[in-house]
Amino acid sequence: MKIDAVGVATSNLKRTVTFYRLPGFEFPEYKENEDHLEPKTPNGSARLMIDSKRSVKEYLGEAPNPGNHGAFAIQYSSAGEIDAVAKKVKDAGFYAVQGTLGRFLGSALRRGSRL
Repeated sequence: MKIDAVGVATSNLKRTVTFYRLPGFEFPEYKENEDHLEPKTPNGSARLMIDSKRSVKEYLGEAPNPGNHGAFAIQYSSAGEIDAVAKKVKDAGFYAVQGTLGRFLGSALRRGSRL
């Protein structure tokens, strides 16, 4: 078994695409009337599915409610690359969490350690 996709609901697809492009996701051309987007991901990676709240409401039968936490990890090749992406995210006006724990976990996972 493996995770095939992670879903994200948004009330602003355009801003969400802007955010996910910062860490390096590539999207097909975005059209204003779209309700579902998936950036290109490497073969073997889980897909990232981004849906408008309207489309989620259509298939759930009710509006999505935000949880208190959701997360996924993006693997980069170096701490410098992490710093550069975090700076782009912050400079674009988004919130980014970064610190020694994140660097430790990223470093440990790159070495294949188990936590």
